[in-house]
Amino acid sequence: MDWPSKVISPDDLLWRARKALQSSYAPYSGFRVGSAILTTDDEIFIGCNVENAVLSLTICAERNAMTSLVQNATGKPVAIAVVCESGHECPPCGSCRQFLFEFNPDMLVVLESSGQISTKTLRDLLPSPFMTTPEGSFPE
Repeated sequence: MDWPSKVISPDDLLWRARKALQSSYAPYSGFRVGSAILTTDDEIFIGCNVENAVLSLTICAERNAMTSLVQNATGKPVAIAVVCESGHECPPCGSCRQFLFEFNPDMLVVLESSGQISTKTLRDLLPSPFMTTPEGSFPE
């Protein structure tokens, strides 16, 4: 799979996700996550997880970054890096996979474990997404 930017590398995107992780608010689980989304315009939008005592109100780092992108970006999302404090591979949870899928099912997902970088597509991580139409498409 081809990397979508000549300016920003997977390492750059992971670095921004690690920086975002530092702002994480995870007093209940202690599981701190950071993410960074790259757009077609080489913009980067970051997010961190923000927990709440009512756990269902917690927002994941990936959804946090995507909502910022939706509000501010001119380009479309093409890649996301996700990191957690432990240094182990930290793929998006099921809810985030479904949420991100709507914006670009072919988005690249950059993960790192013990210094090794892997890249998958969101479609690979969510092979049977919920779709709102029989044709399997979302509104533009």
